[in-house]
Amino acid sequence: MAVLREVVGETLRGLRLRQRRTLREVSSQARVSLGYLSEVERGQKEASSELLASIVSALNVDLSDLFVEVSSQLRRREKLERLEPVRHFSNTSPTSHDFGRLAA
Repeated sequence: MAVLREVVGETLRGLRLRQRRTLREVSSQARVSLGYLSEVERGQKEASSELLASIVSALNVDLSDLFVEVSSQLRRREKLERLEPVRHFSNTSPTSHDFGRLAA
């Protein structure tokens, strides 16, 4: 299952790299520590809405546009996950995760 903080981080990193900007530039402009921004981009930290607003402002992007891109990425990943073959386990009772795949 796709983890929201990872998709947000990947999306932020993609935006920054497309602008050919460094972590240092964006962290300075967003007033966020370089280390913390790096952790957010790697999906290790879940950023608050205030922090996200500061980062996207530094990237000259609307917060709503970030969420549109994140939503699109999540939708693609969920569709791919549904296409994966159902795993078969040696135990007799499927997990709740398996029920979700079977229902798709």
